Amino acid sequence: MPDTTKPLLMLHLGLGSFHRAHQAVYLHQLQQTGDRRWALAGGNIRPDMAETIEALIAQQGAYTLETVTPQGERSYTRITSIQTVVRHDPMLSGLIRLGADANTRIISFTVTEAGYYLDAKDKLDLNFADLQADLDALKSGKPGSTIYGALTAILKARMQANAGPVTLLNCDNLRHNGDRSRSGLLQFLELLGDAELLAWVMAHTSSPNAMVDRITPRPTAEVRTRVLAATGIDDAAALMGESFIQWVIEDHFIAGRPAWETVGVEMVESVQAYEEAKIRLLNATHSCIAWAGTLVGYTYIHEGTLDAQIRQFAFDYVTNDVIPVLDTPEHPCPLNLPTYRDVVLDRFGNPAIADTNQRVAMDGFSKIPGFIAPTFRERLARNESIDSVAMLPALFLAYLQRWHAGQISYTYQDQAMDPAVAHAICESADPVAAFCADLPLWGNLANDPRLLSAMRAAFARVQQFIQGRNA
Repeated sequence: MPDTTKPLLMLHLGLGSFHRAHQAVYLHQLQQTGDRRWALAGGNIRPDMAETIEALIAQQGAYTLETVTPQGERSYTRITSIQTVVRHDPMLSGLIRLGADANTRIISFTVTEAGYYLDAKDKLDLNFADLQADLDALKSGKPGSTIYGALTAILKARMQANAGPVTLLNCDNLRHNGDRSRSGLLQFLELLGDAELLAWVMAHTSSPNAMVDRITPRPTAEVRTRVLAATGIDDAAALMGESFIQWVIEDHFIAGRPAWETVGVEMVESVQAYEEAKIRLLNATHSCIAWAGTLVGYTYIHEGTLDAQIRQFAFDYVTNDVIPVLDTPEHPCPLNLPTYRDVVLDRFGNPAIADTNQRVAMDGFSKIPGFIAPTFRERLARNESIDSVAMLPALFLAYLQRWHAGQISYTYQDQAMDPAVAHAICESADPVAAFCADLPLWGNLANDPRLLSAMRAAFARVQQFIQGRNA
């Protein structure tokens, strides 16, 4: 039975910077209104960020958030909504204990797009060794290290404890994130052969789709220094984010939820229009600027955004190819997309954020099929030009060639990339054709002559762009 003397819990898996600058902030704001019916607990399912976790434990879950406006105005808030911070252990015992507590009513998670291991048809891609390792681990009584392995172990303990229903809430950039992560989890349970748990999850959980937005760079030593100077607190878990913040959630919770709508969260029936706008106008544009900026030697996102030529690539992509397919007479968009585009570019141009190309450029092999290829499909279905959107994968191919040659100045991380495949594309006699033939990137568009033609033209423009900077 739930303990009515304690607050209800939202248990978050993936206690990184984004969660602490976003979901934890909304709950903090709600608590500041006097509504303390909910609190947060969290930890990581992998042994990363150990120093930050220890700092949070030492500070009883509290930390300082620095926010920065596009005009460079900084403010500081002590966030106190995280009640419990869980140290990592290989058996995930702390997370499992909290997940099986009847007071826990929401289990949320932040995962990169590639961390769901879904192919273009939303089937689990068992070519990933992590997935098979987790299936083997669970069969031997261990939880594993993927989101599916962790959720399976937590939900099994919850079922056995008869702790009641729980909502599974994505807080990340996966399109249709609730629907798709739920599909991946149910497929995982089928592969595991646990029919009892599969039936329990289907009956006792819900998975609302959600859209999240706030630029949150990796914390640096400079943030800690500024926080100390401004507040007098030497905070080893301090972090920084932009002043803009948005959270849109489908109101499909099976076991209650905080009154988030009182602090600015948009609770809606369908998140799809907001999600598509954010993924295509913000996430894809972000990657475009990171890839282009890296190619000409920039370190930070704002440098590329303030570069007239790179900004034009992003502006043309959104204006020419994205807005016409997201806002049509048949399906008008509830957002003013030209205004949204301009706000996004203003946010990206904020020098105070100091967001790195390294952070934003990662995971191209999941971002192209997830963020960019849908615009190709919709434009081609209408027999319309794909010249502007083609610049994004053309920039990524040029970026990939630099990576192949060892000429990227930082470590490129891409969970969905098979390095052997990527190197083979770059070593091909015709890299553009090899790139356009890759099924994981393009699905049913692979080898499409219209794609190939547009990519050849865009790749030539990218080469001219690079050469013009080296002249």
